[in-house]
Amino acid sequence: MNNKITELFGIQYPIIQAGMIWASGWRLAAAAANNGCLGLIGAGSMYPDVLREHVQKCKAATDKPFGVNVPLLYPDIEQIMNIIAEEEVKVVFTSAGNPKTWTPFLKDKGITVVHVTASVKFAQKSQEAGVDAIVAEGFEAGGHNGREETTTMCLIPMVREAVDIPVIAAGGIASGRAMLAAMNLGADAVQIGSLFAASEESSSHPNFKQKIVEAKEGDTILTMKKLVPVRLIKNKFYQEVQEAEDRAASIDEMVQLLGRARAKKGMFEGDMDEGELEIGQIAGYIHEVKPVKQIVAEIVEEFNAACKETAGWKL
Repeated sequence: MNNKITELFGIQYPIIQAGMIWASGWRLAAAAANNGCLGLIGAGSMYPDVLREHVQKCKAATDKPFGVNVPLLYPDIEQIMNIIAEEEVKVVFTSAGNPKTWTPFLKDKGITVVHVTASVKFAQKSQEAGVDAIVAEGFEAGGHNGREETTTMCLIPMVREAVDIPVIAAGGIASGRAMLAAMNLGADAVQIGSLFAASEESSSHPNFKQKIVEAKEGDTILTMKKLVPVRLIKNKFYQEVQEAEDRAASIDEMVQLLGRARAKKGMFEGDMDEGELEIGQIAGYIHEVKPVKQIVAEIVEEFNAACKETAGWKL
């Protein structure tokens, strides 16, 4: 398929592997790139020198396009951006911050810039900031989420109506049929996170991958709305958060409860009780840990089959 996104990134399929903390190292990004997608290294869980190492290893593992996802609230953001420029990364997805801050710097370096947003308002602001495309991420998505709680099915057509640049749908997408649905709603591509977090090449801990495939409908929830909304798998840590919220704990108390490296403890180190387990609602649809090559092939096959099935539909 050739469309605005495949041409923008120089990729075979309009599929983006999301840049997720503790899940998307160079192996996952390279595997996604080598199988026709845009692979993203998740910089949010990396010190600057670690990011440089991952970028260099990804370059050695693929000659296909890949990029880096950068949360703009990152404490070492200037070092991160300088490394991205020095290593001549071609694509950057920014999130969790104001795209006006770093988009001009990146564009001046010839880098394609995409910003992740969860609302129409910030999609428009991202376009005004000069980004090349937008990820519109619905309420179903894992990890840090929008306060508006707008679902993907509602968000995509509203964002499509509001902006002129390419739109990438995210949140609750883990199949070819879901990809087709998102594109019929107005998206030019999809970004997939949870499904790739459970892949063989993901840097997630095996315990976390197993937890994803065991998850059922209702096992994830958007919580910590006072502090920063995040979708988690329900576990002992979540129960502690819920108890604190039920008694109207202060923001300071919530920060103390969250502590340091909770996501690392769960997703990377494999502590399924005390760790913060960020994953999307679609985890209930993921039943097996698979290699990226198989994941992409199944998405493409199902997408094409669904296109044929619906081609003759009329009312």
